[in-house]
Amino acid sequence: MKVKKILTAGLAVPVVAGSLLLAGGPAGAAGTASQQAQSDYTVLVADGASREAAISAVQAAGGTVTKENAAIGALVVRAPQQGFITQVAANKDVGGATRARPVGQAPKQKLEKAKRDAVEKESAGKQAPEEKKAPAAVGMDPMDDALWGLKMLRSDLARSKQPGSKKVAVGILDTGIDGSHPDIAPNFSKELSRNFTTDIPYDENGAVVDGDCEYRGCVDPNDHDDSGHGTHVAGTIGAAVNGFGVSGVAPGVTLVNIRGGQDSGFFFLQPVVDALTYGADAGLDVINMSFYVDPWAFNCVANPADTPEQQLEQRTTIKTINRALNYAHNKGVTLVGALGNNHEDLGKPRTDKSSPNFPAGNTHDRPIDNASCFDLPVEGAHTIGVSSLGPSGKKSDFSNYGLEQISVAAPGGYTRDYFGTPWFSTNENRILSSYPKNVLQAESLVDADGNITPAGVTAGVKKYVQGDKVGYYHYLQGTSMASPHAAGVAALIVSQYGKNDKKHPGTLTLAPDKVEKVLYGTAQKRPCPTPRTVDYLKEGRSAEFTATCEGTTQFNGFYGHGIVDAWNAVTRGAEFAK
Repeated sequence: MKVKKILTAGLAVPVVAGSLLLAGGPAGAAGTASQQAQSDYTVLVADGASREAAISAVQAAGGTVTKENAAIGALVVRAPQQGFITQVAANKDVGGATRARPVGQAPKQKLEKAKRDAVEKESAGKQAPEEKKAPAAVGMDPMDDALWGLKMLRSDLARSKQPGSKKVAVGILDTGIDGSHPDIAPNFSKELSRNFTTDIPYDENGAVVDGDCEYRGCVDPNDHDDSGHGTHVAGTIGAAVNGFGVSGVAPGVTLVNIRGGQDSGFFFLQPVVDALTYGADAGLDVINMSFYVDPWAFNCVANPADTPEQQLEQRTTIKTINRALNYAHNKGVTLVGALGNNHEDLGKPRTDKSSPNFPAGNTHDRPIDNASCFDLPVEGAHTIGVSSLGPSGKKSDFSNYGLEQISVAAPGGYTRDYFGTPWFSTNENRILSSYPKNVLQAESLVDADGNITPAGVTAGVKKYVQGDKVGYYHYLQGTSMASPHAAGVAALIVSQYGKNDKKHPGTLTLAPDKVEKVLYGTAQKRPCPTPRTVDYLKEGRSAEFTATCEGTTQFNGFYGHGIVDAWNAVTRGAEFAK
């Protein structure tokens, strides 16, 4: 069984370095608080304390409350840039504090936009051999023959019984959704969708983050995606069966954008927390989380490699995320998360060399103590952790694994699958899904006239045209692509076994614990490979990628409870949903 870590309740949000005097020092020593540069912070109300007492503590430390997330007791505060975190957190009515949203300035020099995950867009360099294609089956779309993931989890069969109900809403907590995409539009709810982020053009050192703002106030519309990641995830979960392009695992469900990620792919605490609590209050049934909360790959309680203030901020983040996850779970939300792409056993983590990743240039080596460090949200409360598989069923070389945090496995793509065959290192080994035209154009994969460029052909970009409708699609790989496959099956489970939701009339609901039992109980059991230790040396990976599968056929570190199975879930799940 999945080992659940016991985490302390609490809250927090990432913020910019603030400037206030240290606790006990007179404000006049460096000028009044109002004269100092200001930053935004997330401040948690301590367990058992009143919000009024916490607000008084904020004011005593020179801060002003600008917003509040009452669901989890989090205050967004504007305060001086120096010393505020240490000062306010010393008050007994405050459960912690951390930087909320980075503040930038005009660039000192032209710097490259942040690249969050090179794994996802690893260049394949060639196409798979041509195969004879059969006409699209009933209930399938014209390009579904390229979606090997649908067949692996038997969504192509499941939709004959349960394609997913419009009464089931899935939240995509990601970089946004292109609501105009022809495969997304039929299932997209603009009414329920929200954007909790503000674009960050540059970091405090002048490095490009999101780049120039496209919309007034630097806030994108709630049906827009300038990254592509969120639209790709949404398509895998619920692209409509409409005789066009591709279809998703649960092609009949409602898709809701609860954006918590920046254009650049950073996910800061406050937007993530706000998205989770909003989704819970809005009656969403499933939320997919294909990310980790920046700027720390692992948030540690007291890592000696970090400064005291950094330790305090991470403790706050641990508390905040778990408050939000618990809140969503208690409101009936099934939480699904990507296990991560760092090719490591999460129960035996290596030294973290990638944190803090914001602002740029501040990383340092951090030995990770498994008992007190957490990869969030996947190691947080009630989160179903999903590992990634290639089309052969082999664990993707990049995928995290391990008995401690894995729940299930799902198709996530693996470019280097099928070594020694013509299918090795081909785009088709990855996951094809919907993608925004504007992002493909920004990446020079589609030109100004909408034509796929030579670079786009190499990357495997696809275009589907039907009358005046045009849709674009892109191949990606990662546990970010595996998680939405599992989230789609979870949505089918709610669709099949859910009951009318009295709190949200016209919708269905099913307790997350029951969804989890069906998902695990109906997964395809898969034993560890023989031999149990797998290296990826011949595929071109270093010895660091070598992984050992521990456990039994019923539950092991590569596959968890098994490979998610949509057909089993909707036909055999009743015994587990009781």
